[in-house]
Amino acid sequence: MKKLAVVGAGSMAEAIIAGILESNLLKSSQIYVTNKCNQEKLEELSSNYHVKTGYDMQQIFTDADAIMLAMKPKDAADAIRAIKDHLTSDTLIISVLAGVSISSIEQLAGKELAVVRTMPNTSAAIGKSASALAINERVSEQQMHKCKKIFETIGFTAIVAEEQLDAVTGLSGSGPAYVYYLAEAMEKSAKEIGLDDEMAKGLIVQTLIGAAEMLAKSHKTPAELRKAVTSPGGTTEAGIQVLEANEVQQSVINCIKTAAERSKQLGENFSSKVKV
Repeated sequence: MKKLAVVGAGSMAEAIIAGILESNLLKSSQIYVTNKCNQEKLEELSSNYHVKTGYDMQQIFTDADAIMLAMKPKDAADAIRAIKDHLTSDTLIISVLAGVSISSIEQLAGKELAVVRTMPNTSAAIGKSASALAINERVSEQQMHKCKKIFETIGFTAIVAEEQLDAVTGLSGSGPAYVYYLAEAMEKSAKEIGLDDEMAKGLIVQTLIGAAEMLAKSHKTPAELRKAVTSPGGTTEAGIQVLEANEVQQSVINCIKTAAERSKQLGENFSSKVKV
């Protein structure tokens, strides 16, 4: 890829740019960034990453192999309409717009496009995202390979059908918040049982990291790993019994299903407004 144009300069765009540069996938001179009107943010990106920034649309989009749509979903319709003359069938469109379908992007642009729709999560900021990619039939194998390379710079990447992205949103897109919610509860419990805040944080963080590493490296299922820690009549079993009595596992399942359904609703709402 010779040139990447990024529309939007928020935290996700910055995380992706940082990942690309850190992995040496592209040079800073090959990345061009613009946004709606936040000159200060563009200057910050230019200063921190030495990428090209500005509002000269010809400079931003001319000869771009790929154009990344990374603005807020609420600004997507106006932004896509504003740049549609620069979106061509030869250019790969990479969308990180939550809830905005590939067909909606094409409808807003008024033309058929090669589109990769993605769903990373906020852990992209530290190169640990779980990202799902969905493509339409106009994306070539070479374009797909290039896009996958981009998202591999910020973590794990999976290829899915577009209709699965709502489920991905509920599971891994919103997933970090569920883990943080658990960490909140662990911190509160630590305080109540008399542990020092700083020490407790260290214990909690390492416990979560260790458990995640075990899941990643072990051939055992989560249930098998849990049972291996749970001795009959022991402390872990006593704690698990409380979780089961309060139906915590089912609550997590319901949580993910509800988030996935909400993602679907938001997408349908956006699509209906586009069609009006």
